[in-house]
Amino acid sequence: MKNTILATLTGILIAPIAQAQNYDDVIEARLITGWRQADGSHMSGIRFELKTGWHTYWRTPGDAGIPPSFDLSNSRNLKAAQIVWPRPEIYEQNGLRSIVYHDHVVLPLQVAPKTKGKDIQLNAQIEIGVCKDICIPKTLNISARLPADSNTRDGRIAASLADRAYSGSEAGAQNVRCRISPDADGVTLQARLDLPRVGKGEAMIIETANPLLWIAQPKMTRSGNTLTAQTQIQHVEDAPFMINRSALRITVLSDQRAVEIVGCKGR
Repeated sequence: MKNTILATLTGILIAPIAQAQNYDDVIEARLITGWRQADGSHMSGIRFELKTGWHTYWRTPGDAGIPPSFDLSNSRNLKAAQIVWPRPEIYEQNGLRSIVYHDHVVLPLQVAPKTKGKDIQLNAQIEIGVCKDICIPKTLNISARLPADSNTRDGRIAASLADRAYSGSEAGAQNVRCRISPDADGVTLQARLDLPRVGKGEAMIIETANPLLWIAQPKMTRSGNTLTAQTQIQHVEDAPFMINRSALRITVLSDQRAVEIVGCKGR
């Protein structure tokens, strides 16, 4: 079981990489400089352009894929940064479910300067996976100066911000409860919440704060406004672990919008 989990996390279950082919042009990335906000932070964006038929992954890739990572440590006048993830799509292939973006996507990136009122030099190294018939890792290096005096909103970033996940309170989620039970391989998690229908093709994604925990695709059912889901959680190194209910993140995704709920109570 452990080897299967590790393979899934690294995308090895996708067909092996073909040899002697050039995949340099399957994805391109660049920074959109964006605008300085009233609170002194700067709203910028990372735009990915994918070749036709290729896709890349959301912050959690699903059953198979490569999670993206972002290194901004070589930037100047940067105190903190946070990606605002727009709504992804569910992609099914060979019985595996992945959570993806295709064609193009703008990831809004809100950055806080160390010194307000000064430009930010943003230098990013991005490790990202792209897949079609094969799955390959890519390293992308992008940079841009974010001017302190820029105050014009960029429509591309604004559109992605509008497609962010609603919070649980915004969507009317109530009575979010989780039951955690030990099993032979780890734990079984049962989640139950009241939430009006999000849209067609609803799916649930559950995340923990521990990247070494593997979470199976939840089995979700709906009865009126009540959603119930069950999943299994295992440690990829067979180590003991605990689940922090307050840090659990439950995302309900549909073809129209997404709802993100953080934390649940015991039941």
